[in-house]
Order: sequence, then C-alpha cells, then structure tokens
Amino acid sequence: LASDLVQHWLANNPGASICTQEGVRAFKAIANFQDYHGLPEFRNAVAKFMGRTRGNRVTFDPERIVMSSGATGAHEVTAFCLADPGDAFLVPTPYYAGFDRDLRWRTGVKLVPVICESSNDFKLTRKALEEAYEKAKEKNIRIKGLLITTPSNPLGTVMDRQTLRTVLGFINEKHIHLVSDEIYAGTVFCYPGFTSIAEVVEEDKDIECDRDLVHIVYSLSKDMGFPGFRVGIIYSYNDAVVTCARKMSSFGLVSTQTQHLIASMLSDDEFVKGFLEESAKRLAQRYGVLCRGLGQVGIKCLASSGGLFLWMDLRGLLKKATFEAEMELWRVIVQQVKINISPGSSFHCSEPGWFRVCYANMDARAVEVSLARMRIFVHQNTEARKKSCSYRKLRLSFSSRRLDEFLVSPHSPFSQSPLVKAYT
Repeated sequence: LASDLVQHWLANNPGASICTQEGVRAFKAIANFQDYHGLPEFRNAVAKFMGRTRGNRVTFDPERIVMSSGATGAHEVTAFCLADPGDAFLVPTPYYAGFDRDLRWRTGVKLVPVICESSNDFKLTRKALEEAYEKAKEKNIRIKGLLITTPSNPLGTVMDRQTLRTVLGFINEKHIHLVSDEIYAGTVFCYPGFTSIAEVVEEDKDIECDRDLVHIVYSLSKDMGFPGFRVGIIYSYNDAVVTCARKMSSFGLVSTQTQHLIASMLSDDEFVKGFLEESAKRLAQRYGVLCRGLGQVGIKCLASSGGLFLWMDLRGLLKKATFEAEMELWRVIVQQVKINISPGSSFHCSEPGWFRVCYANMDARAVEVSLARMRIFVHQNTEARKKSCSYRKLRLSFSSRRLDEFLVSPHSPFSQSPLVKAYT
C-alpha cells in the first residue's frame, strides 16, 4: 500500500544506489567483499528502525543484529541453532503455513500445535500451552522452544503485555527457548498497539526471565514492503546464538548493495517517520473498507489491529462444520468467484470455516470488485440454501455477466468503469 512512498524517496535520493550515476563512485567499495557481520551502517540503521517500529520504547544493540536472507532464512538458522533433529517447537494455532517449510524441511525439527480457539478470539493461554507441552511429553517429543508471532499471521492480532508475561513465565519454568516473530511490527494501525517481547524483557523486572532463552526474528519484507530484497534479521540476547547464527549467515547473506541502500533509507529520520505514519493510515483505511463491506452482507471478521490481512468468518456458509466442507467452499470462491483467499486449515486452524484475506497487495479497484463478487456470492448462496441447491448449481449461475449487471445497477455501491472487466 505504501510502495509509492519508497519510490518517491528513491527518485529523490539516487545516490543511495551504487547502480546510478550519482552513486557509482561508491560502487567499488560496496561491491567488494564485506564482513559477514554486515555493513556497520546497515546494522545501526536496522537496529534504530526496529526501535522506531516499537515506538522507541526499547532499543536494540546493533552488535546483536544478525542478517539473513529474509525471515525464511532467519527462522531456519534460528532452528538450526536451538534444536536438533527430532526436537520440537510449540506453535500457537492458527499459524503461518510457511513455518512448516521454514523450520522443518532441512532441520528435522517438529512443530507441535498449541490449540487456540475462536471462543476467546484465538488468544494464547497458559492452559493451552501446558496441554500441548504435556501431550508432547507423553509422545516422548522433546520440546526445545516456543514460537509466537505478533502481530499474528493470519489473525492480524497482537499479543498484549499480560500474554507476553505469561509466555515468558512459561518458557522460563520449562527452560525452553522463545522465538518471537515480529515481522509485522510496523504494520499496526490502531488500538491495541504493538508490544515487543523485548519491551517485557527490558522493563518488567518483577518476572523472572533468562534472557539467553529469548530471540526475535524480524525482516523488512512486510513493514517496508521489500520481500524481494530478502532482508531478514535474527536478534538474540544469547551470545552463543548470535555467534552461531552469524557463522551460518554466510549461506544466506544480504547483498552489500541492498545493505547500502537500506542503510541510507532507514537513516533518513524524516522519511521513516512519514512512511510509518502514512502506511498505518492506509492500512487502517483499507481494513475499514473491507470490514464494512463484508459486514453489509453478514460476514464477520476477527477484530485486529495489525498485519496485512483479515481473518474472515465464513462458518455460516459451510454446508457442514467440517474441513472437507471448508475446502469445498474454498474451491468455489477461488475457481468460480475468482477471489484468492486462504482456508483456515492451511494455517492449522482447529475450527473449519475461517479464511485469511490479504488486502495490502490490491489496489482500490480490486477491492471494489472483490466486495461486489462477495455480495453476489453471499446473495446467491442464501437463495440456494432456501431452495436446497448445491454449490455445483450455485457456481454455474455465477458469471462475469452477473457481476457486470450488478456493478451498473442502481443498487451497486461502486461506480462503473471499463477497468472492472479486466478483473473478471
């Protein structure tokens, strides 16, 4: 949503790149071999930016910044450092589907789900942690750590301070590691705000905390919209982990040109301040448009304050409360309604009928068309249920012609444009 702000900065600061006439003088020095620790100016800028995305309530030591090729690489390196093949991490559900790849494929590490439920808005509880931990013990699975994501992907919710205190108390008692994935820290757009695990570690002196057990994974893929730059960060309070991760980072370094450019951009305080404020404003606006639009046809979403997506409740549209029915509904929406959403089962959600909707990668017209299609789909679904019609009959009646008729009708909330047909 805020890529235009970055493009504007790049146009006004061509010297930040060694691939421009203005920056070519630095080409030889930057293109030459560099220390695996990363450029000092890069680590300083990233540490400062991490503090900015957390409201400057906590500071980060640049000497503990370890770079990696995206959050994917950061998670894998962290898993290699903390666990052996066959060991496991607890992960609250629903969780990012990519963790099954990032933490497991090459490390041999297992993931044990901690079941969170919609009855309390999928909040993590001590009871759920204990139950998952004990079940793992019964199966002779050695738990080496707990992985949390805040703001959550796919929920978009943040963990409040009390939950983070509970988490720290739990890992301290069990003497297992905590990995806090905070890659969406800068996407929080409304109350409640984001609290980093680093804030609790630094400030809450009334709880016991072994800092050697606490590690943070961060990246610029989401907060800055740089997924193609592959800038991942491991920040650990454990000296041995920092040393080990830094040695392993040689297999997935961030290019020095990228480091040089990022350091220049993130050192521009005025730009960073404006970017974060405008990004939050645009995310809040888009979130509101989608929630209101879906709410008008009776679709509810989990209340959230961060991330780039909605957690949409379509349980009322399921033919049965099963994951098979969820997949059937998903296929209709993707193949016939032509809206790309993700079923909750792909995030290990324990309850069928929840879906993730990404909204930060669409323009305003795509949002309008998507909402229009959902209106038609829900309307037809309601009518079909009254006539005991199957999804098969329902999707045969859904067409781009019906969409065009709806968009130009007096009841349509959207202005007609010839561009609409490009999305059908």
